[in-house]
Parts: sequence; C-alpha cells; structure tokens
Amino acid sequence: MAKAKMTQGANRERAAQIYERLAAAYPGANCTLDYANALELRVATILAAQCTDDRVNTVTKDLFERYQKPEDYIQAPNGELEDNIRSCGFYHQKAKTIKSACTTFIEEYGGQVPGTLEQLVRLDGVGRKTANVVLGQCFQTPGVIVDTHCRRVSQRLGFTKHDDPQKIEQELMKIWPRETWTQYSHFLLHHGRRICKARGPACSRCVVYDLCPFPHTAQGKKIAE
Repeated sequence: MAKAKMTQGANRERAAQIYERLAAAYPGANCTLDYANALELRVATILAAQCTDDRVNTVTKDLFERYQKPEDYIQAPNGELEDNIRSCGFYHQKAKTIKSACTTFIEEYGGQVPGTLEQLVRLDGVGRKTANVVLGQCFQTPGVIVDTHCRRVSQRLGFTKHDDPQKIEQELMKIWPRETWTQYSHFLLHHGRRICKARGPACSRCVVYDLCPFPHTAQGKKIAE
C-alpha cells in the first residue's frame, strides 16, 4: 500500500476507515476554544494567534462576562481591553482587531457575526481556517480546518503532498465526505497533538498505523529507529 500510488477512490475508502478509528480514539474531540456563541468564538480565535488555547480559555473566562456584545468591546475605555487580554500576547494589535471586527458586525451585519465563508474572509484578520472554524462550530456548515496539525497529519497519511493550506483544503474536500469535514479536522488536531507529533510521532501507539504510508517512508523509518 505504501509504495503504490492510490486512486482517489482508494483514498476515500481509507479515509473512511481512518475516520472511524479516530472517532473511537477521540470520542470527545471538538474545538479546543471555549465559547458560547459566534461572537465569543471569533474573539477567541483572534486571541489564539501565537498563543495556546489553554491560555486563551483562561483569559476569556472573565473576558466574556465583561464583554457580551460587540458594543461592549467598542466602548471599552482605551487600554482596558488591552489589559484584559495582555497575557495572550500581541495585545495591542489583538485589541485593535477585536474592535475592528465588532465595528464591522454592527455596521454591516446588524450586530451579528456573518455566516458565510465569503463574508467571513472579508473580515479583518480572517482567513479560510478561522472562517471554517466559525462556520463549522456556530453555523453547522462543514469546513476543512487546515491548521498545522491537519497539514502535517494529512501529509503523513498520504492525503496530500501540498504545503499550501488552501490546496490542502481542496484536496481533503475531495477525499472526506462533506458532513465529516469539521469533525475530521478536530480528530487530526487531537491526533497530531497526542500521537502524530512533528518531531517524534509515536507510530507504535497509532491507531491508524496500518493505514498510514508514513512509517514506511525513509523519514518514518529513521524516526522508528
């Protein structure tokens, strides 16, 4: 299997098997940011840039009690919002981005977070990854979320050879059933963090070892040694 070039149909069948095994291994896999609505999730994704989700969740626990509407962020006194998000890093720019987003929500969308990919990617600081997170979690619109874990694990599984996130997204959309896009992305994130790590993948403990080409590659064999 590892040496043969797989057809798209074969990849779909293998992807379905991998999905079932990852679902059994990570039954609670979901978005790792805490939120109660689309506004909170958008704010959390802004804070998560170059910051751990655990730190963001610690900060937003109090932040979301203090600021509950777009107007609350916009009307916050100068420096107050920055102080409240300081520990997430890059707090000056992140505060500006939050206020900019909230201004757009009010001026263009009646105070709501928009619910289409086209609308979301027009917002300040929103790429396809963030847009797909918001769509999948808050609008029940499936989307492939290509973060660093999704990219790495998808490459090792032989689903893509690309490095460009948008090309990876397009390839995975052809292989994964549409209804699984969001959940499959969460599975790969959890698997990438726990087992298929960047420097030291634990292939011997991997539930999809026999379905993965990576252990049979030169790089995989070297790591196994």
